[in-house]
Amino acid sequence: MKKLSYELTYPGATVDQVAQMLGDPAFRQEVFDAQHVLRSKINVFPQGDGKVVEMEQVQATKGVPGFARKLVGDETTIVTTETWSSATDADLAIAIPGKPGKMQGTIRVAQVGADVVETVDLAITVSVPLVGGKIEGLLVDLMTAGLKKENETGRKWLAG
Repeated sequence: MKKLSYELTYPGATVDQVAQMLGDPAFRQEVFDAQHVLRSKINVFPQGDGKVVEMEQVQATKGVPGFARKLVGDETTIVTTETWSSATDADLAIAIPGKPGKMQGTIRVAQVGADVVETVDLAITVSVPLVGGKIEGLLVDLMTAGLKKENETGRKWLAG
């Protein structure tokens, strides 16, 4: 298992602005477009005091090392579920259907001075003998790149 902790900072924003952005399907689609996702589905619905954000994306595996591409093929589907209990706290589950791995963690949004910091913590597990650790490391790198792109997109979104 590998762990990933990543902070996305939104300068001059409020928690309410970031929470609204994270619950907006148009923002999520803009992030997918920036990440060159081939196809996607996004659903957001209220639940209790929070919301559930369900996203399915299909990405090309171009650039993925050969040992991993043998497992995932030319395209891979990623299903993400964010279960927000409030505007600031979510449980995060990421699955790759039909593949031997999972990612689970949390998202926290907090006001830090004049900025908002969104912290994503993930545990990444791939159950494949011999190469599981390598694939976990690859997923850490891919998730980090995706979160960087989401942060860039979010800063532009909030700036108008």
